[in-house]
Amino acid sequence: MKDQEFEFGIYSLGERIPAPSGQTISAKSRIDDIIAAAKLADEASLDLFGVGEHHRLDFVTSSYAIILTAIAQATKNIRLTSTLSVISTADPVRVFEDFATLDLISGGRTELIAGRGAFLESFELFGADLRNYDELFENKLGLLLKLNEQEQVSWKGQFRPELIDADIA
Repeated sequence: MKDQEFEFGIYSLGERIPAPSGQTISAKSRIDDIIAAAKLADEASLDLFGVGEHHRLDFVTSSYAIILTAIAQATKNIRLTSTLSVISTADPVRVFEDFATLDLISGGRTELIAGRGAFLESFELFGADLRNYDELFENKLGLLLKLNEQEQVSWKGQFRPELIDADIA
């Protein structure tokens, strides 16, 4: 059997689960806890820490890239990732730029996982038609991949304005 290299990491979806007393932790305390967990993971030499995107009141990670940026400032070595960026309902240009900036701030420690998501709240919230579930994902993922390949992009799709020789930072 070949030697296999494993990577270890942890993630947070930012859930706000009530304590046994029935009291729910504040959003600020939950975000502080996520950052503290990432610092501990970094100090323990784990490989990866992730934060998931959710758009519900029982989660605190709607602006997950901002939380990852705070974690980048509080850590030194651990790689940072979205545990999922819901690309179907996001603007791929904005997601790309947010994570490119996070990568600069973190010193090249950023990864991005793009997907469809397990919850559907973001579709209505961001004006996406759930009937276009597959097409939205394929269309926007195609743009995200193209943005990663080149700095100047021309692209035409079905669900966002066309890009003509757009300079993407």
